[in-house]
Amino acid sequence: MNTIDRRDLPMHISVLGWLYILGHAFFLLLTAFGFFLFPTLGVISHDADATTVFSVLGTFFGLLMVLLALPGLVAGYGLLTRQTWARLLAIIIAVPGLVNFPFGTVMGIYALFVLSQQAAIEYFDPRLPI
Repeated sequence: MNTIDRRDLPMHISVLGWLYILGHAFFLLLTAFGFFLFPTLGVISHDADATTVFSVLGTFFGLLMVLLALPGLVAGYGLLTRQTWARLLAIIIAVPGLVNFPFGTVMGIYALFVLSQQAAIEYFDPRLPI
């Protein structure tokens, strides 16, 4: 199995941190879609029941996207700032992200590959110097 050179690991962690932030910021764009577009579709239909249903669906969809986005944004920040908890959080987020084909799959494989390296375990150990 290939391993990452210890000298290149900070670059890989930085890239992974930014991928987490940018990828999960996309979920926040979907949040805006859910909160604003769905209720607008209901209003356009000129049907009170449709407006109610679309408003509830939009709220549910928007909240779901926020719940999916926040852990990824936090993990990205943690990776960039070398927090000890960030490696585990990023791994936990990467596993279900594998089913999000194609981008989540690629990002999840990359995250699992980088973060499972012995050098990455040592990189996030607070007892070791930078």
